Amino acid sequence: MDWIVYILKCADGTLYTGITNDLERRLAQHQSGNGAKYTKGRGPLELVYQECCLDRGFASKRENQIKALGKQAKLLLVSSTA
Repeated sequence: MDWIVYILKCADGTLYTGITNDLERRLAQHQSGNGAKYTKGRGPLELVYQECCLDRGFASKRENQIKALGKQAKLLLVSSTA
């Protein structure tokens, strides 16, 4: 089962990074306010980046790498896939 690292752009312009093995379900959870404490009340949310990973361990490491980036570096990552 593939894991996905994803970035959501919140209505306030902030970025949220997470991982999942079911992106559609996870996005629905975020949109309904049941996804993550951070995204609750920050909608509408827009999926701006996704990256497939072979397993949960690699996805978690990649998530941490992305979270360690500054906002400008994250925006550059997002724009490189557009």
